[in-house]
Amino acid sequence: MLLRPLAEGGATAAAVIALTVLVRLAVHPLSRASVRGQQARIRLAPRIAALRKKHERRPERLQRAILELHAEEKVSPLAGLLPGLLQVPAFLLLYALFSSGDRMGGHSLLAAPLDGRWTGALGDGGPFGQAGLVYLALFGVALAVAAYQYVRARREAAQAPAPAGGPAALGRILPLLSFGTAVTVAVVPLAVGLYLVTSTTWAVVERSLLMRKGPQAERGLAG
Repeated sequence: MLLRPLAEGGATAAAVIALTVLVRLAVHPLSRASVRGQQARIRLAPRIAALRKKHERRPERLQRAILELHAEEKVSPLAGLLPGLLQVPAFLLLYALFSSGDRMGGHSLLAAPLDGRWTGALGDGGPFGQAGLVYLALFGVALAVAAYQYVRARREAAQAPAPAGGPAALGRILPLLSFGTAVTVAVVPLAVGLYLVTSTTWAVVERSLLMRKGPQAERGLAG
């Protein structure tokens, strides 16, 4: 109700965006830790390369040496996964809420119902109808963010190679997963798609600032 005077008919969509911002702020400390871990892995890349050369004929010894190095430097390979995992409850909550029949009927983003899906928009005016244009805008933002994430992930993978023992193909496949947001937007309720696009856009901007400016940016974002 507090958002209705500001967003009029789009108050619920504004509430979804506000929820996304609150979730991203809540996981921000973990995002900072993830970036610190990535920067540490980049810093350790020459030492890992030396270990690989030293133990190239002993993969088990190499794996132990890399794990010991990560433990010594307090670098967790799982740090980058935690911000995403902790957002799963919010995703599931929105999905359940906007997939529950008529409970959220009448709430929309411009001409597109928040509990509707892209297939419904295609059947009601086509891709360039009023509802279809809302989805096209979301797809456009999602694809632009995914393309940026793909380029960044490839660059970071080159700077900080994955630990030994992982499939080489995994490093080529993971950057492509960023395009999954656009695919997901096409099949989930619009409110969930709005959450995903807002969250991934926030994540890209946040990570870019942290990676570019290091500790100074962390202090600025934290304050």
